[in-house]
Amino acid sequence: MTESSTAYRRASARGGVAAAGAALGVLTGTALVVLAVVAGPGPGLTGYVSEAGVAESGYAWTYRIGVFSLATALLLLAVALRDEARRPERARMAHPGAAVVRRLVGRRAATVLGQLATLPGAVALLVAAALCTLLSGAVTCSAGCPLPPFEPATVADLVHGAASVAATATVVFAMVALALAPQADRWLRRPATVAAVVALPLAGAVGLAMLFVGRGSLVGVLERLLLAVAVVWGVATALALAARTRAAGGRTDRS
Repeated sequence: MTESSTAYRRASARGGVAAAGAALGVLTGTALVVLAVVAGPGPGLTGYVSEAGVAESGYAWTYRIGVFSLATALLLLAVALRDEARRPERARMAHPGAAVVRRLVGRRAATVLGQLATLPGAVALLVAAALCTLLSGAVTCSAGCPLPPFEPATVADLVHGAASVAATATVVFAMVALALAPQADRWLRRPATVAAVVALPLAGAVGLAMLFVGRGSLVGVLERLLLAVAVVWGVATALALAARTRAAGGRTDRS
């Protein structure tokens, strides 16, 4: 076995462990957050998910541990994707779904995102999303998670709100980057394309609803749908990476 194949085998094994850990982290974090939202004293679908983490809630730490688990999962997913980016053989074929994503984000946005539409670009976006998620969990909002322009907000409310929005947006951008990346294989591009096609309109609707409607059932439902898409994509991508690295390790053993 050559030195290069040994190094690749080690990187593949590391990526597989990171991918499996990412899938577990997403599932664990989601379960804890859902528990805090359902069992806590929050207003249900009429409020933000973050309201489960306010200090007055008896499930505040359940929520925060769940958010920290999700942040860790995003970092592990970035590690697994980084190792995949180093794989020597990789398809560079045109992807028909990319045209749909480009139409959804617009020509100018597609041009900007095109600079990040690589596997390393997606890795960078996932790391940024993890840091924003970590900040969102570390800085909690006050009761009701008030945000302008409809309610007066504290500095902590603004920091938490900005970090939460940035985390979600960066995850959506990572989906778009993978959907457009010519280096990504179809088993990475397909779930990213489907997720991006669903998430982009939802993200736009959430943003408009927050600006023009404010806190309520509309924002609550749309936010939960968007987060559900992110969770499904994260688990699907992590499992795909774990399966891919396992298969690659098997081929290396046979060689």
